[in-house]
Amino acid sequence: MVDAARALCILVVTLWHWTLSVTHRTADGSLSMPNSIHAVPGGWLATWVLQIMPVFFLVGGYANLVGWQRAQARGTSAGRFVRDRLRRLLWPTAAWALIWLAGELIAGVLPGPHRWMWQWFPGYLTPLWFLAVYGLLVAAVPITASLNARYGARVLAALVLLIALGSVAHRGAGLAWAGWVTAALVWLFCHQLGYAWRTWDLGRRSLSQRLAVAGAGLAALVGLTVGAGYPASMVSTIGDAESNIFPTNATIAALAVFQLGLLALVTPAADRLLRRSAAWKPVVALNVVALTIFLWHMTAYLVVLWAYEGLGGTLQAEPTVGWWAQRWLWLLAPSAVLAVLAVPFARVELAARRPRRGQVAELGTRQKTRPCHPHRDGL
Repeated sequence: MVDAARALCILVVTLWHWTLSVTHRTADGSLSMPNSIHAVPGGWLATWVLQIMPVFFLVGGYANLVGWQRAQARGTSAGRFVRDRLRRLLWPTAAWALIWLAGELIAGVLPGPHRWMWQWFPGYLTPLWFLAVYGLLVAAVPITASLNARYGARVLAALVLLIALGSVAHRGAGLAWAGWVTAALVWLFCHQLGYAWRTWDLGRRSLSQRLAVAGAGLAALVGLTVGAGYPASMVSTIGDAESNIFPTNATIAALAVFQLGLLALVTPAADRLLRRSAAWKPVVALNVVALTIFLWHMTAYLVVLWAYEGLGGTLQAEPTVGWWAQRWLWLLAPSAVLAVLAVPFARVELAARRPRRGQVAELGTRQKTRPCHPHRDGL
């Protein structure tokens, strides 16, 4: 189920950016990509399921705890564990950054005016905040996993209290810095909630317990959006003066609890489905190149944007009927470009996952002394 949830996250993020972003040129020629939720009656409700970033951190927490437990069983040091996990993240990211930096430098020396990527298409870089935050959480795993093992639910309770205090300081007292501190605490909470998913084996709990988790998250969401005045949409929406995601606030923590409850509810049915080869193979295929897709899907999108404009197309600034009728193009064309990009760059991701020489020797020695029980492990 965890592998399927990760694959679903990648799909939702990619397809959302490609098909539901109203990407258009602004007055100065820059590219802007607001979403189309404001044009869909009741569309905010869909964001309670499709704002998938909390699930990324839930899955990350689950996978990191599995990896940490395995590392401890092997006698691997905390430093090596963190280095190995960060290598999986940083190698593909470095390859992406080097390619784009080279392109920027070449463009900069060519005749004519030049603007940097973050100046003319800031939306391209926005999704990458996830990598920075997630990398910091990986580095803290030896500490946060130990706290989870020792104190369990009390860690989550303490984080909820701190998020509540930060929210009061931000919205009540108007302290801007408190909003960003709260944002960090929210993502830490989501990651720690992933530990709880693993530790408590929530997907195997009774139906009443799984419903209780989903119900608690839903009640908190309703209370925050209706009672406390937070925006109903879980993504930034045209017309809303405030965003729940930048800086991340308490509604995203509530959303994480709600979505964890939903994942726990569907786990038995999902596990039965994933026993079928036809369902399991696509999940494996997506997870093998998950980071490659995340890093390069916006490049594929940009290539199609350039080609579309080069062929005489005009990017629309509003989600009109004609805009909706073109959604098939913005699904199929970037998919084709991404498939081409994945051929070379997926190799970097696969190389980053391979054990180093010392680890191979260590694993070989251990395999001679006891049976090996492989466990799927993610980001």
